[in-house]
Amino acid sequence: MTTVLVVDDEPMVRDVVTRYLERDGHRVVTAADGDAARGIIEQEAPSLVLLDVMLPGATDGLALCRWIRSTSELPVILVTARVDETDRIVGLELGADDYVTKPFSPRELATRVKTVLRRARQSPPPRERISVSRLVIDAARRETRRDGELLNLTVKEFDLLWFLASNPNRVFSRDQLMNRVWGYASALDTGTVTVHIRHLREKLERDPREPHFILTVRGVGYRFRSG
Repeated sequence: MTTVLVVDDEPMVRDVVTRYLERDGHRVVTAADGDAARGIIEQEAPSLVLLDVMLPGATDGLALCRWIRSTSELPVILVTARVDETDRIVGLELGADDYVTKPFSPRELATRVKTVLRRARQSPPPRERISVSRLVIDAARRETRRDGELLNLTVKEFDLLWFLASNPNRVFSRDQLMNRVWGYASALDTGTVTVHIRHLREKLERDPREPHFILTVRGVGYRFRSG
């Protein structure tokens, strides 16, 4: 049985979401603030966190999401009443697996939970490495090294790099990358891809303005150069 941690300061929201998730066979634990949620994550090891962005106290949802991503690949779905596009981008940049805006349909939310859990249960990349020029990408260790130096990539940065490097010289549009890397049927925010590409270039390239590995194909998308 999967355990879902629901983090929201509104008791009614916690109650409604809990009932819908329990109908789907999930075990549900709840927390009303970020500090309590962190303690539960350390003790319960949930399968997924449903996380409200606007939490009381010192640890809001974004801060908790940042902490989760610094320690694990635990799936996170952010929930918020904010509608600003910037907030969605920040959430996805932190490595959230999905983003839901209030008010939401509890049934739809339960479906999104099921979808994210299904993606998380898929087999990890095969145990292999991709070596290109001075770059080594290790799928088993989820490590990337340039000239032997370990690069500090986020979860989604590594996923995006691995996907592109696994399909060398093939051009992918931003929509396709959102679909294949983030798992959305359609692009939630293609700006997220652009930001991730920029961050990857800053970490991979000697000169991000003249990239060697990740190339832009104007009007189409991006491709990874194999040689």
